[in-house]
Amino acid sequence: MPITRTVLEVAEQYPDQLAIVAADIRLTYAQLVEDSRYMFAAVEELHLRQHTPPVPAAETGGIPITAVSIASAFHTARIIAGLAGFRAVSATIDPRWPLEHRVGVILATGIGVVISDATDLADALAARGWTGTIQPLADFMQREASATAAAAPTVRHGNEPFLLLFSSGTTSNPKAFLKTRHQYRENFAISSAHLEPRPGVATLAPGPVSYSLTLYALIECLASGGSAHMADVFNPLEMAARILDEKITRVVTVPAVVQALVNAARRDPARFTTLELIVTGGANLPAVLRAGLADVLPDVRLISYYGAAEIGFIGDSRDGDGTTINIYDGVKASIRDKDGAELPDGEPGTLWIRAAACSDGYIARTTNAVLKGSDGWSTVHDHGRLVDGALVLVGRAGDIAVTGGHKVALPEVERAFEVIPRLGAICAVALPHERLGTVIALVIEGETPNKGQLLTHARHNLAPQFVPRRWYWVERLPRTIGGKIRRAATAQLVARGEAVRL
Repeated sequence: MPITRTVLEVAEQYPDQLAIVAADIRLTYAQLVEDSRYMFAAVEELHLRQHTPPVPAAETGGIPITAVSIASAFHTARIIAGLAGFRAVSATIDPRWPLEHRVGVILATGIGVVISDATDLADALAARGWTGTIQPLADFMQREASATAAAAPTVRHGNEPFLLLFSSGTTSNPKAFLKTRHQYRENFAISSAHLEPRPGVATLAPGPVSYSLTLYALIECLASGGSAHMADVFNPLEMAARILDEKITRVVTVPAVVQALVNAARRDPARFTTLELIVTGGANLPAVLRAGLADVLPDVRLISYYGAAEIGFIGDSRDGDGTTINIYDGVKASIRDKDGAELPDGEPGTLWIRAAACSDGYIARTTNAVLKGSDGWSTVHDHGRLVDGALVLVGRAGDIAVTGGHKVALPEVERAFEVIPRLGAICAVALPHERLGTVIALVIEGETPNKGQLLTHARHNLAPQFVPRRWYWVERLPRTIGGKIRRAATAQLVARGEAVRL
């Protein structure tokens, strides 16, 4: 993994360079190296003292797995970064996941040690026969303080797995997969060429480290010799103060946080004078959000990247709504139908990617889903089309509806309404229809909208088959723990009669 080599070099040459920073605590590169020796010693002792330790998933090659499931982004980052220089596989488990999901991934993957303050987790695991160890953060830190330091961290072999990740944890059973150090080195080679982590750069990455976006922001900061500024949650006023006080030049976050930063900058633009770049993950960045940022902070650039945790970085967008992606050099894309046949330019289908950073596959104990085919191409079942070499994203498999023989991308329906002021959050769904098979419906959250105005807008901005035929209002749309709207749950809500027909 690139961070260990860089961490050791920076610790020797610039020992006081900040590595990981929270609002009230900071760790230099020299401290990170020294801290990691006691941390690994404490983790190793917890694993070794188990009489019948859990058997880690075969894909780890027998390396014990340590999971962190706490609210503190700083300590999660400290532990993940510290263990990277040793023979260890680390995982982050969102403590807000449903209990059954947390228990399920721990049992399925053979995690042996869990650092967690959750009072219900130990009892639930014991009831299922788990033989591992739960350690509250405060107890773990005491154990670190009394440990005999291990040997110094070293640069490990590229084929060694070091990080266990999960594809989901909110709407279905999570699928687990491993990243080797070589795969992350390949991933960093792409992100460092396009997303501008630089030596000494102060990057703010607010949010749980269990989010792959936040986790990778941490890794790329340390891999480049920069400073990773962490925060448990996003608070606009606190973040604005930190950007000013810490001279933050780069922010890595989700689009919703960008809107909050824009709002904060309108109130006090002087707090954002050091900011140069915002990097967002995921697709469908509203064009109105990019325009709002340009209006209030015209010198701040915005890059919206697209990737998948299993595969790595795929490409980015630097204008518009983030759905037209310029594919990175070294990454290949193919659009295929359900039978695997390649589709021509402009035809929507399943996106397949070939990239050196891609994981080898999912942990067999967690799913029978296939990530990578025998030909080396991989898919997480996103949908899109290729147009003149660029990737136009459509969505996931559940984001495509067929109505009257026409394929309709539901996210494209939603994007047509993002320009309407004061319209609440929206979700387009496909509902059963006797004659057409399905019809498109738009479900709107918040204040009751004017259906006539929305219909007129839709007819002027959408192809006929994309215009919603039914309109509904709800007080609140179903969301994942991470705040994303759950399309399938929204459709079920409508089917149960729990939405108001407009």
